[in-house]
Amino acid sequence: MPTAAQELTARARLMQQGSAIFDEGAGVAAELALTQGVPYRVFTLDAPRRLVVDLREVSFDGVDAAALERAMAVSGMRMGLFRPGWSRIVLDLDAPLALRSAEMRTDASTGEARIAIRLEPVPEAEFAARSGAPEAALWPRTPPPDAAAPKRRQTGDRPLVVVLDPGHGGIDPGAERDGHSEADLMLTFARELREVLAFSGRYEVVLTREEDVFVPLISRISIARAAGADAFLSLHADALAEGRARGASVYTLSDTASDTAAELLAERHDRADLLAGVDLAEQDDVIAGVLMDMARLETEPRSERLAGTLVEGIRAAVGKMHKRAHHYAGFSVLRAPDIPSVLIELGFMSSPKELENLVDPEWRGRFAQGILDALDTWAQADAEESRRLRQ
Repeated sequence: MPTAAQELTARARLMQQGSAIFDEGAGVAAELALTQGVPYRVFTLDAPRRLVVDLREVSFDGVDAAALERAMAVSGMRMGLFRPGWSRIVLDLDAPLALRSAEMRTDASTGEARIAIRLEPVPEAEFAARSGAPEAALWPRTPPPDAAAPKRRQTGDRPLVVVLDPGHGGIDPGAERDGHSEADLMLTFARELREVLAFSGRYEVVLTREEDVFVPLISRISIARAAGADAFLSLHADALAEGRARGASVYTLSDTASDTAAELLAERHDRADLLAGVDLAEQDDVIAGVLMDMARLETEPRSERLAGTLVEGIRAAVGKMHKRAHHYAGFSVLRAPDIPSVLIELGFMSSPKELENLVDPEWRGRFAQGILDALDTWAQADAEESRRLRQ
């Protein structure tokens, strides 16, 4: 009988005491102590090597991952919500260690459970062959992006559908500074921006995530296409080395980055899927065939014009932006071939002043108004061009 999703107040919790990751002979052992038993699955992924443990809605509040990680062959550990109802633990492996055993034992008197995982060294080829997410009834595979024909380009006779993509989420918090995470700040701003756009009556707004969960890059594009998006805005507030980047900026897609900082950001964003334990093995053909190789002769100029109006609108609303406000980089989240798409960096959390802005509701309100003004300008010009093309 399938296990129903638990209420937040009743969900299981990982306990610091009794949990540990440590060397065991030539392999690695992981002991996970839970307040109650939950459905789970364990598997490894390659390139880079990592162990993934999926658990049915487990809280990690109060757990210090660094204190659990004591194995020489484990170089990193992340925990968090991965998708609604499911949590994920990812261990970065410095050696090819395949899964030897995984079992859960439950204490009949207390209801507490312990998951015992054992990894053993194997040759590289064997590790690669044994890696991959397993099929499971509790975890159906995500279907590939809908390749149906896009809806007709807007001509100003209906509200525009705008998809807002608050970056990161769940197991991937993004940049973190002074108790704030990029994932939380961008979700807050996306909700506020949705209200501003919807209140105007000129936009229908869809968010790629409504809560603190991880959404893979390919799924964010799929959500936008399923919504029939007229425009896609991905929202971020990263952190780079002090002095390397400062000020709001807007990015459009290019295989050649406009500067080093843009290249670093694109690499970081795209690597987030791997670090969160996403298996991209079956996505290569989809990305290459459906996204990267499709013609963007019409969409790319529209994205460029959208970026230009956003720069003007944001600058008018909040003043100073990055000295070069429009950048280019190979962000995978911008690769939808049929949707004008931009990525907006509201600011950099590595700058104390910009972090102060990002947590200020009044500043965020002005930034949202700047985006609304820009979308109004772009939508009108885009509709006029569309009507001319149909004549």
